[in-house]
Amino acid sequence: MPAFVALLRAVNVGGTGKLPMAELTKICEACGFAGVKTYIASGNVVFTSRKSEAAVRDALAAALAAYAGKPVGVLVRTADEMAAVLAANPFTDGKPNRVIVVFLDTPPPPDCLGRASHVKDEQMALGTREIYIHYGDGMVDSKLRLPAANAGTARNMNTVAKLAAMAKAL
Repeated sequence: MPAFVALLRAVNVGGTGKLPMAELTKICEACGFAGVKTYIASGNVVFTSRKSEAAVRDALAAALAAYAGKPVGVLVRTADEMAAVLAANPFTDGKPNRVIVVFLDTPPPPDCLGRASHVKDEQMALGTREIYIHYGDGMVDSKLRLPAANAGTARNMNTVAKLAAMAKAL
């Protein structure tokens, strides 16, 4: 059975979108997913399902909307796709906690990096359905604005690596 990684947008970050991971596990199991495991309390979950990626995303999004009373962004990758995201990291010399991946539902527009504003020392690169950002001095003082990233959700490379490993183990 294929393994998937689901990344929820704006969950348990800065006091918004409270969702206990035990509840996320129950919601995923109610959707018919198997082997459900969460990782840190920021909306990361791995599981297996016979459903397609789109069907997994739609089922989880509907269940989360029913739970939260409002839409919750859900981005999904297969285990192989998550491994490919990790392998494609163009900033392997950067500290993994300073390299983030913005996950998107669709490929980023080819010109989106040119629309970035307040760029200081950040480096950016496009992936298949991702945008990689290396924050040289860290994210704390960064003022980077990248409009294409607004529809996505970001994870640092430490989290990407852990989720890829968890999905592979399923």
